[in-house]
Amino acid sequence: MFTKEDLALLREKDISQQQMDAQLNFFKNGFPFLNILSAASVEKGILRVPEAEERGYLTAWQNFLTAGKKVTKFVPASGAASRMFKDLFTFMDADNDLPETKFEKIFFNNIEKFAFYDALNEACKKGYGKTIRELIGLGNYKPVVRTLLFPDGLNYGNLPKGLLLFHSYEEGNRTPVGEQMTEGTLYAKDKNGVVNIHFTVSEEHKELFELLVAARKLGYELKLGTKFKVSFSVQKPSTDTLAVDMDNNPFRNDDGSLLFRPGGHGALIENLNDIDSDIIFIKNIDNVIPDRLKDGEASYKQLLGGVLVKIQQRAFGYLGELVSGKCDGDKLREILMFTENELCIAHPNRTFADDEELKSYLITKLDRPFRVCGMVKNAGEPGGGPFIVENPDGTASLQILESSQIDKNDAKAVEAFKNGSHFNPVDLVCGVKCYKGNKFDLTRFVDKNTGFISQKSKDGKELKALELPGLWNGAMSDWNTIFVEVPISTFNPVKTVNDLLRPEHQ
Repeated sequence: MFTKEDLALLREKDISQQQMDAQLNFFKNGFPFLNILSAASVEKGILRVPEAEERGYLTAWQNFLTAGKKVTKFVPASGAASRMFKDLFTFMDADNDLPETKFEKIFFNNIEKFAFYDALNEACKKGYGKTIRELIGLGNYKPVVRTLLFPDGLNYGNLPKGLLLFHSYEEGNRTPVGEQMTEGTLYAKDKNGVVNIHFTVSEEHKELFELLVAARKLGYELKLGTKFKVSFSVQKPSTDTLAVDMDNNPFRNDDGSLLFRPGGHGALIENLNDIDSDIIFIKNIDNVIPDRLKDGEASYKQLLGGVLVKIQQRAFGYLGELVSGKCDGDKLREILMFTENELCIAHPNRTFADDEELKSYLITKLDRPFRVCGMVKNAGEPGGGPFIVENPDGTASLQILESSQIDKNDAKAVEAFKNGSHFNPVDLVCGVKCYKGNKFDLTRFVDKNTGFISQKSKDGKELKALELPGLWNGAMSDWNTIFVEVPISTFNPVKTVNDLLRPEHQ
């Protein structure tokens, strides 16, 4: 099936033939659906921190920072902004020259409120010899959109979100990159005044990100009294996945070469695994707010960090006792109750022959990476959510699921997904070192059976594409997970350009 040229390409990408065989098998047989036991809720599975206990968690986080531990912000930032402008691309392709849809009218009626307005105005003057207002006054709406989206203007339709101007400030308007850096000073600054932040970017745009940070970094440091250590990585070629035709045979380009596609955000578990840090915050690039709202949001990041620190301290203490061999029956049962009540790990069909078997089970469950995930009340936003799911070993645990992982023929699962009380805003704090202080190999904790297959096309030909287990889904399937309720005010994504007109972005 594979030619000499194919095998050479695999070697170049550092992909084994065994990986290819496994991917082809997934195309032929599909991925198994997960057995959903129920949606997680504040009654079971989601921690709602009482106001009286918040101070204890915030103090725990501050103590962690002053202890000299390393914290990193990890921001997936390779996503293209093209979907932000889908409605404007549609307007460009339409026969009408004047705005007709509600979206188009809102955009043009409020165009001066966008942080990119001044840059767009200058680009219009350069390209057409007229200001935005002059072009609109003449009914020339499409030249304005063309200047915003296409390479002869700002090229926003082809850039990643992280490089677009989102928010307005007197000292200069700011991109999501700048907002993420600024935000990091409020909860991720170590005792030496350093904020570590890592962006995953596309190879195509890496240099633009580097230039942006180089241009703005010193100004931010002087204003915020902080040192920034900013690093970048790209998705590894070894995480690309093979595309197949509709008969599940390898899809080939016109020149006969194999077609590979990026493996989705689940591929970033490799990038996350390369970060040398004690604790890592994960947050999407477009979920940012202006400075006037940052303090409130940052307090919840500190809260999540404090929950992680305290739960890890307890787990590490228990692990020390377990491996010392000094645990008796009562202590073992105390630790078992910790896994059940605090970590929501259930083992309904599990019995233990003796204390040694129970001890081995507890070590296996506790000696894993930890993550604390903020969850917001469901307000109709698209995306995955928190569930209690049966694991391959027969236990049940907390998982974040996407709709693609739901068996549409399972009425109970569909009902649980539709009626879940909370959803996932991608707000994670990860403990990636073991109780001995060594870094976990995060690739060992991936459930490879949780990817999914989608239909795409290339050069007019249909194909099937395979996405790896999602970063906060199957890629973290075998982590210890704690869900914590946080307010909807912490979730401010920018899915369309008009979202920048919401009050929280003005």
